[in-house]
Amino acid sequence: MAAAGLLLSGVVFAQSYGWHPDDENYAESCTSIMVGKKASTDGSVMTAHSCDSNYRTWVSMEESKTYKPGELQAIYWGLLHNEERHDMRNVEKKGEIPAPTVPTYRFLNVAYPCMNEKQLAIGETTTTGKRELRRPDGLFMIEELERVALERCSTAREAIALMGALAEEYGYADGGECLTVADKNEVWHFEIYGNGKLPEDPKAKKSKKAPVDKAGALWVAQRIPDDHVGVSANIPRIGVVDFNDPDNFMYSKDLKERSKAIGHWSGEGDYVFWKVVSSGKKPFSIREWFVLSTLAPSLNLKYEADEIPFSVKPEKKVSPEDMFAFYRETYEGTEYDQVKNLSIEVDRRKMEDGKMVSYKETVYPVSTFMPGDMRTLLNSLKPDVTPRIRTIAVIQCSYSHVMQCRDWLPDEIGGIAYFSFDNPAQSPRIPIYAGVTELPKDWGVCGQHRYREDAAIWSYRETNRIATISWDKTRHLLEEQVANYETQMMKENALIEKEVAQLLKEGKKEEATKLLNNYTQKYASSTAKTWEDLKAELWTIFARSM
Repeated sequence: MAAAGLLLSGVVFAQSYGWHPDDENYAESCTSIMVGKKASTDGSVMTAHSCDSNYRTWVSMEESKTYKPGELQAIYWGLLHNEERHDMRNVEKKGEIPAPTVPTYRFLNVAYPCMNEKQLAIGETTTTGKRELRRPDGLFMIEELERVALERCSTAREAIALMGALAEEYGYADGGECLTVADKNEVWHFEIYGNGKLPEDPKAKKSKKAPVDKAGALWVAQRIPDDHVGVSANIPRIGVVDFNDPDNFMYSKDLKERSKAIGHWSGEGDYVFWKVVSSGKKPFSIREWFVLSTLAPSLNLKYEADEIPFSVKPEKKVSPEDMFAFYRETYEGTEYDQVKNLSIEVDRRKMEDGKMVSYKETVYPVSTFMPGDMRTLLNSLKPDVTPRIRTIAVIQCSYSHVMQCRDWLPDEIGGIAYFSFDNPAQSPRIPIYAGVTELPKDWGVCGQHRYREDAAIWSYRETNRIATISWDKTRHLLEEQVANYETQMMKENALIEKEVAQLLKEGKKEEATKLLNNYTQKYASSTAKTWEDLKAELWTIFARSM
């Protein structure tokens, strides 16, 4: 399929949803990939998340809390965009629920909270759903459901059951969402929507006896088979729900009845969840297709198909490094490469055997991460010379993480989030183990509202943005450093894990915690310093050549 053809089909598909899935200005375009334990190279379970919009970038490790008997726990709206952890200027307390009766778990708190000390890990993507399903009178936004689950649960099934029950009881107010919920044994794909409103009954309205239509939720969770890989990229993916298979499906208690009552299901035939909650013509776009077709090429999956498998068995087992590579993906070298038509042959000179010689070189001076106005200009000069195709790596990414859960290791080192700020195609990853209790000070400051030198993200973002000025000249500098840190991190992780495991065996938990905290701090400091140095090197290159 030609790139122009892909663009056209994408536009038609997007119009049915009311937004453009390949539009870089679309605010909620995250990607989450899931790997079952028999599909990974080492027996770990993995999930991931790229937060591809201007959500807050302060990061904290939230400590355990103990509540008094009968105490209530506050539920908030607005925590996705505040500037620091204690910044409550635009945060609203929406209500309260009974607090847990036992101490909460420590968890890694990002815009969409992601991992706790028991190796429970959650990725997120916003999905499109029918607008009429939304219930703004509900209590919970998706990030607060995640937070409560991480505070109270240790397994994926527990987390899904709790989030579903809370959304049904107190009402789900957010738009369509998918959470990819993993523990050290399995990973689930969980989709949730509001429960819509019942059609008005003229007779009941006239008699003033209309029943109260309470906000609730429509939700389904489907397990990714242990030997499979799944992906969510902003489109509902769960198809036929098997109501007689509790090992692989969980769902809201009145799912069929409510769907029928609000007119979203006829009550006949298979119950196909993505058809009930969305208006889309098919439950996937290019990112889902690219990941699954890359991992299982012999299936010969077609982007033009009406549907592709919910998950696939990869033909080669998946490593953390494979996951990192997927999150750097821009489809370079394929027919979907957005800059493949933007090369030019230029004259170059170099010293060779003491003589200056001339040669020709093909360069790609425009980055995939070009501004939208640049794309519009280029396409006005030559139609479709650079089609808009949604890549996995995008310049508007706030942060991303790949998380591993490993049942053969103590929880403190079994769970790990490989975290990066800004565009994952340009930034290094930093290890955060489940046993970490402290994060660097500058991680507690968001860099989305303004340029702040005390916000960790700007150590990477400034360099990354400068590099895109002439990506062909600069990319090798960043990519080499990303690769070096990745190789170094994976080697050192093995050593740290061995040392921490021994300390824990000897009962030296404080020493183990200090070692893990220092390890994360070391990587954060080292990568930030390297990216600051790269910034100076990039300006030097431009001073000499532009």
